[in-house]
Amino acid sequence: MSTAGQAKAIVVGIDPVRTGPLALAWATDEAHRRRLTLHLVVAVPPLREAQLVDDTPRHRAQTRAGNEALRTAADWARARHMDVRSTSDLLDGAPAPVMSHLSRQAAMVVLGSRHLSRTEEFLSAGSLVVPVTAQARCPVVVVGDAEHGTQDPPYLVVGVDGSESSRSALAFAFEEADLRRCELRAVAVWQPPVFFRHPEDTSLHAERRLLAETTAGWSERYPDTRITHEVLIGSPVERLAEASEHALAVVVGRRGRGGYSGMRLGSVVHGLLHRAHCPVITVPGP
Repeated sequence: MSTAGQAKAIVVGIDPVRTGPLALAWATDEAHRRRLTLHLVVAVPPLREAQLVDDTPRHRAQTRAGNEALRTAADWARARHMDVRSTSDLLDGAPAPVMSHLSRQAAMVVLGSRHLSRTEEFLSAGSLVVPVTAQARCPVVVVGDAEHGTQDPPYLVVGVDGSESSRSALAFAFEEADLRRCELRAVAVWQPPVFFRHPEDTSLHAERRLLAETTAGWSERYPDTRITHEVLIGSPVERLAEASEHALAVVVGRRGRGGYSGMRLGSVVHGLLHRAHCPVITVPGP
């Protein structure tokens, strides 16, 4: 199947071996909210040549399993939202490069998380979340845990640090909160230096001012979205994970793109991928 015409679709990676409903459910709901096409993708590693053992049977089995997983996912998505149009692709290639390439023309990429440790991510040939998150040209949603829709009122968390990437994250978070009709918690985290000598009140005041300046004007564009401001003290990863414990999702910006290996990722983003107990949405800077 051709990938032509998939611009601005929501691309979701389907794993035939570890198929789970969380990422597919999130992507289908988001396609419904945004009225976008849902693009289901299975990447099959290419046939290895010059091997002592013929790799053809394994490749054929993976291809069959991939096609079956795509059919099952399409039926499942259709049952969840009849109005969502879906397309499917089974592509030759390692999953991480394939998904990173598709991100160039996607509205967002949605991945499930296998909850690998950092060591497993580095050593696993199937590691997908970190390389794609580092290299993608669009927002990436990692769904390792369900969103907490029972919280009243429901809310999203967005991390704000004044950087260009966090401004992009804030723009996405407002749009998402408006679509969901939920509240938005803008969180800045101040981490005191090891040898801190200045008054804490002064630093917190500066953080509060930065947070207010960064969010200024957005409430006028989204008057129906209630926003709260919080400045927390401690490790950004720990505080953001705690703030989003009962959230629909946590949204953060990411700076730059990963190198050849795709494993270079900011410490806050990398930490949240391991610590957050809700979907993690990372947004690239302009």
